[in-house]
Amino acid sequence: MSYTIERDGHGRKDVSVNDAREIDSSRPMSQTRLLCWIRWTTGALLLLNIAIPIIASAQERQLQFVTTVWPPFTNEPGQPRFALDLVGEALERVGVTAETVIVDEARLTPSLLSGEFDGSAALWRGGKERERVLIYSQPYLENRLILVGRQGSDVSATSLADLAGKRIAVVAGYEYGKVVETTDGPIYVGSDSEEDSVARLLNGEVDYTLIDDLVIQYLISNHGEEARTRLAFGSAPLLTRSLHLAVRRSLPDAKLIISRFNAELRGMITDGSYHRLLRLDWIRADIDGDGRREYVPHVDRIGPHPPERSYELFTPASPTTGPGTTRRFYFDGNIYEGWSAVPAQHKALDFTIPEPLPEPPGRHTIPIFTFKF
Repeated sequence: MSYTIERDGHGRKDVSVNDAREIDSSRPMSQTRLLCWIRWTTGALLLLNIAIPIIASAQERQLQFVTTVWPPFTNEPGQPRFALDLVGEALERVGVTAETVIVDEARLTPSLLSGEFDGSAALWRGGKERERVLIYSQPYLENRLILVGRQGSDVSATSLADLAGKRIAVVAGYEYGKVVETTDGPIYVGSDSEEDSVARLLNGEVDYTLIDDLVIQYLISNHGEEARTRLAFGSAPLLTRSLHLAVRRSLPDAKLIISRFNAELRGMITDGSYHRLLRLDWIRADIDGDGRREYVPHVDRIGPHPPERSYELFTPASPTTGPGTTRRFYFDGNIYEGWSAVPAQHKALDFTIPEPLPEPPGRHTIPIFTFKF
């Protein structure tokens, strides 16, 4: 629309509109501008009304996931399932709910590729077909399998090929991947559970077992004396695989769901949600994105002593600790170089926090493992 303003012989202004619509020349210009503003505002509100349901559709979505059994990361309801609990809480924060069906390993990939399910809350990356069909989140955990032997055993192997001829207990039904499907190397002996693997090891039925690093943290925390005196733990994982949330690319708002999930992860580390869901006192992770990892406690008042051990969320690309390296600590939004730099208020004990850490609401309410020595 264009306007032509002409002045007549008496000095008056005439306004003409160069389209089919007419404007009352007697209407004050302020009123005209007001009408234009009303039209613009009405249009903006209409667009907003269209956009809000689109955004809400991702927030209100209910998803159907599928996975295999891998305690304590995945399991049936009522059993320890750290990965499913962690993903469930992160998705709930962005308004998405999910239910997970447990299937055997042979059915997992076909059910994802066929579109029978919306995705998986706990999936390793791999395979061109999976990459074509699924969008993966950034890693939120790692599966790190550590070699465990009886006290005095040599646990320095850096690959399974180094253990040719040795009997290694592995839990039947777990998805260890193709690394344990080869005929060369160790002799794999099926067990019923992590506890059964350790029992077979202590009884001399096998030479070693493979246990996830997170389970080892639980072993040392809850059976410290027995674990240290009767077991030997390798220092480097023999198998490391990152764990992801994955959803079908064809799912409406798939990219939005993944991006919002990714955005929640850092906050869940710093606010103690990771600690609560994984049952950990200290986590080590790169909080500020500078490539260096910080020690993050489950509460801001942790006590007078620095941690003797912590759980690495992810394996670093290169060692970041060694002689002369200063440990970094995260407390209440701040990073401190060295334990001596941590303010005194964080070195007091918070007696309002029950020990052990409380059960996550609505999550597993039974012991994680029942190891017997």
